[in-house]
Amino acid sequence: MPTRNLTPDEIKAWKPYDLPQDGMDPVARARRRMQDNNQWAPWQLIGRRMSIGCTALEITQRCNLDCSYCYLSESSEALKDIPLEEVFRRIDLIHAHYGDRTDVQVTGGDPTLRKRDELVQIVRYIRSKNMQSSLFTNGIKATRDLLEELCEAGLEDIAFHVDLTQERKGYKTEMELNEVRLEYIERARGLPLSVFFNTTVYKDNFHEVPDLIKFFTQHHDVVRLAAFQVGADTGRGTERERIAISPATVQAQIEAGAGTKLEFGASSAGHQDCNRYAFGLVINGRVYDFFNDPAFVHQMLMETAHLRFDRRSKTRAVGALVDFLVKNPRLLFGFVGRLGKLGWQARRDLIASGFKVGKLSFHIHNFMDASALDKERCEACSFMVMTPEGPMSMCVHNAKRDDYLLVPAQVKKEQAVMFWNPATGEFQKTKPESISVELTRKNARGRAKDQVNPGKQGEDSATEVVAEGE
Repeated sequence: MPTRNLTPDEIKAWKPYDLPQDGMDPVARARRRMQDNNQWAPWQLIGRRMSIGCTALEITQRCNLDCSYCYLSESSEALKDIPLEEVFRRIDLIHAHYGDRTDVQVTGGDPTLRKRDELVQIVRYIRSKNMQSSLFTNGIKATRDLLEELCEAGLEDIAFHVDLTQERKGYKTEMELNEVRLEYIERARGLPLSVFFNTTVYKDNFHEVPDLIKFFTQHHDVVRLAAFQVGADTGRGTERERIAISPATVQAQIEAGAGTKLEFGASSAGHQDCNRYAFGLVINGRVYDFFNDPAFVHQMLMETAHLRFDRRSKTRAVGALVDFLVKNPRLLFGFVGRLGKLGWQARRDLIASGFKVGKLSFHIHNFMDASALDKERCEACSFMVMTPEGPMSMCVHNAKRDDYLLVPAQVKKEQAVMFWNPATGEFQKTKPESISVELTRKNARGRAKDQVNPGKQGEDSATEVVAEGE
């Protein structure tokens, strides 16, 4: 179907989702949303296994890096961390919209810049709502002891973002950055966590994607998912061009590194133009495609939609699947048949590895440019961000972040309602008419650095960003 991009007025008018009043189960409601947007198909996870792919919970806007493809607002670094009470309210909203077992991305900015005890409380509160938490971080402050404490609080996944767009000092190639990745792998080794790595693909590292796949394959004993996102023209980032890079070209690079064709269309979530997912088994250092029979994958997705797999424990996850298959002989025979075919194909590697089999998944996410938001993709989004008013498609949110950042939070303090100002970090009795932040040489990031008058020296060189109150 032809695409229709949102107009600037439509983007401005786009609102977060209201709290549901229809009494529907969240998964059933999600299925209707996929049907309404031409995305209901055998490969679709939304509305079948889950009510949403994930919801981002931004607990800080501050970051200790300055990525050239940063999606944050130009005012973000000048903002204070929202109060813990407001974070908890947004967690409650996520649960009210999407229910139990929802994946909550604890993100920012970099969430590890939040006070440590508050970060732990946030993860514990997500767990108390029977939802799953993932920590999205550049890893700089994600120490081993912090990860251990977060695991005790209920953290299930950690996604490390490491790539050249971060301009870490002393690293000129992605292969050199493997030194950083190895350090992070060792920090997480042995913990009950699913470990992911996120990589933004752009003109300067596209050629290194195959070697990155080989690196992740080598370390599949810890790394569970290698995720790649196409750089997009949004936020405060200074890189704006995609050149000829697309999900299709990234997929080809992944397959080159894996040494095999991979089926990226058998299972996914949300809009088919936004996400691609492949599932590989690693045997003796080689990747074998486990999804190369889409019809079988679709059958398994339908029959196992009710199952919940423990990502913190491979043993429990495999045990849950085996228990289900034993109780369903028809599926068991099909599953054993698939394993038999794959085992015969990989027989030499199975023998060489002592019959040890690992797993490595691959994900490609295609964020949209802020000026080219396809209406259907926004409406079928699987990746929401929780705003103060409710969940919203991440791509739409990225196009107008300050509308939801430069607003006061209403918090009850000692039986009185107070208004928290994100620019000052202070509570006040009356709602501010407008909120402004001052950008200085110290807090200006990305394109915002060009807004600071280069003719002045020190922090008196500044510009102002203002949002009008309602």
